[in-house]
Amino acid sequence: MSEAPPPQGPSEQTRRALIDAAITLFGKAGYQASSTRAIAQRAGTNVASIAYHFGGKAALRLACAEAVAERIGAVLGATEIPSPTDPDHAVQILAGVVRNFVHFILLEQEEANFVPFMLRELAEEGPALDLVYSTTFAPRHRAFCRLWEAASGWPAESEETRLAVFAIIGQVLYFRIGESLVKRRLDWDRLDEARVAKVTDIITTHLKAAISAAREITHD
Repeated sequence: MSEAPPPQGPSEQTRRALIDAAITLFGKAGYQASSTRAIAQRAGTNVASIAYHFGGKAALRLACAEAVAERIGAVLGATEIPSPTDPDHAVQILAGVVRNFVHFILLEQEEANFVPFMLRELAEEGPALDLVYSTTFAPRHRAFCRLWEAASGWPAESEETRLAVFAIIGQVLYFRIGESLVKRRLDWDRLDEARVAKVTDIITTHLKAAISAAREITHD
């Protein structure tokens, strides 16, 4: 049984509260429109605490990116993936990654503000995007591409493989970005465990169908 993490002291709690508040406000309004006063107020502390813990608003933005990158990395797993024993085993590993990602994106309320934050960073192409891309996204995308190669036979770094992996990621993200549309069209009042399981089943079915089709196509 894993041990519980040690309790945080007041200083670390304040730092964490500022990061959580900034992730929320940066995601809703953008970096430029989010004032340090509003961030501190949401965190339940004073403006001076931002300078004390981070040195300023720009460094707080990077701390938010580091927190997001760390959490996403923990969910998606290590960049050094286990070697599949055969193509079907590679499919199983990919399906497991998809299941974890869907659960993270759709069910974990603690992480609900991560997606708006990253969408803002994508739109603004800020330094936080560079950090998340280089430390978390790119290494894991390459790892998934290697799994795709093991499952389908397509070269890991071919353009087709990279696009195929993006297509799977995009399916997962759509259910978060378009959640309101999905719930209206399906007459759902919320996304609960049972409904998210249905989403997961559909996406993993698409994953397996895409790999099956890819096996019929040869790419050099």
